[in-house]
Amino acid sequence: MVPVFKDDRAGFQKRIRKDGFLNDKSVMTVVTDIMEDVYENRDQALIRYTRKFDGFDLSKENILVTEEEIKQAYQEVDKDLLKVIQDVCINVAAYSMKQKEQGFLWEKNEGITIGQRITPLKRVGVYIPGGTAPLISSVIMNAMPAYIAGVKEVIMCTPPPIDAARIVAAKEAHVSRIYRVGGAQAVFAMAFGTESIKKCDKITGPGNIYVAYAKKLAYGFCGIDMVAGPSEIMIVADETADPVFIAADMLGQAEHDKLACSSLLTVSPDLAQKVNIEIDRQLKTLKRKKIIEESLNNSGAIYIGSSIMDCISLLNECAPEHAELMVEDPKAYSHLVTDAGAVFLGAYSPEPLGDYYAGPNHTLPTGGTARFFSPLGVYDFMKKTSIIFYSREELEKVHEKIETFAMCEQLDAHANAVSVRFREGKNE
Repeated sequence: MVPVFKDDRAGFQKRIRKDGFLNDKSVMTVVTDIMEDVYENRDQALIRYTRKFDGFDLSKENILVTEEEIKQAYQEVDKDLLKVIQDVCINVAAYSMKQKEQGFLWEKNEGITIGQRITPLKRVGVYIPGGTAPLISSVIMNAMPAYIAGVKEVIMCTPPPIDAARIVAAKEAHVSRIYRVGGAQAVFAMAFGTESIKKCDKITGPGNIYVAYAKKLAYGFCGIDMVAGPSEIMIVADETADPVFIAADMLGQAEHDKLACSSLLTVSPDLAQKVNIEIDRQLKTLKRKKIIEESLNNSGAIYIGSSIMDCISLLNECAPEHAELMVEDPKAYSHLVTDAGAVFLGAYSPEPLGDYYAGPNHTLPTGGTARFFSPLGVYDFMKKTSIIFYSREELEKVHEKIETFAMCEQLDAHANAVSVRFREGKNE
């Protein structure tokens, strides 16, 4: 049974909080050692770690997935799955096109032009986990926005062995090259560059705690999308909601891993009880039952509030990755959810719709960071450059004001760089 907190916001928040996710000193030590090794030994470090952690005999000859292997993957992949992959690529591309920004040049007057240029990054690295749940959806969600942004080179690192679906998804999402490297070592290979893998301007994609720590350490050598923590769903529901749907959505999120967080905020004690009954009933039929049980035992929670507004207020305080509004008129409340990675409206907009198909990106801020982070998008693969032009006449009008500022900051060389342009006899 998932514990119930009636009008106990503090108890509920303590239950779902994941403090300390990125404060494990033992993990940091391991990842730091890997970072230094990859920086110094490059491909040789990748070969050693791949043999150690993945049991795969990596070499400079097989680190890159070849065109022949890509063709073979297309032969092996299920044709119905291929069609779905292609449909998802179209949906994500169409949504991503809406996110493209335009630069501008503003001719304030004849002597002043200021503006902003927007250009895509040159090379981006995408990390995709392997393991028991190879995330082909994450291939598309990370690579397609980069392609739409105009990134010329999108490389992907993923642990071996690589199944056909991951290869095909990468090709359909316009990945340039696929490398058989996983874990923290793959992140550092993309951050620093090796003999086989070129240095990237930015690294995106999900991963385990070692990958998360590696991205945190890589930041500064290159850009990253975010340091993602355990996955989360928070459902706000009234008495009209279906407990079968709510339980299914909570269980779906809990199967990610034992640290995933599934919670319900409701005004109805009766609904809370029915959801707990449904969770127990549905759990018996699921393949990842053990992981789900651990997840719900660790951080599953139900909050019973005084009103829907009380529940939404608490949701905004928690700022979850995924928010669902299972209320009678979800659109009427949607604008009130200001702090969530993605908001799903109504009984027929379940979270997996966003994970796999609708088009908005499923790479979302976690751990309360939706208060200040956004979902991954085209804008993450662009950079902005300011453009400034002043004529001599226009600079002359304001040069004394600029010098006043510079001298206030005690930066006389700054002041001189302006005043020298108008000093008599400056060329003598």
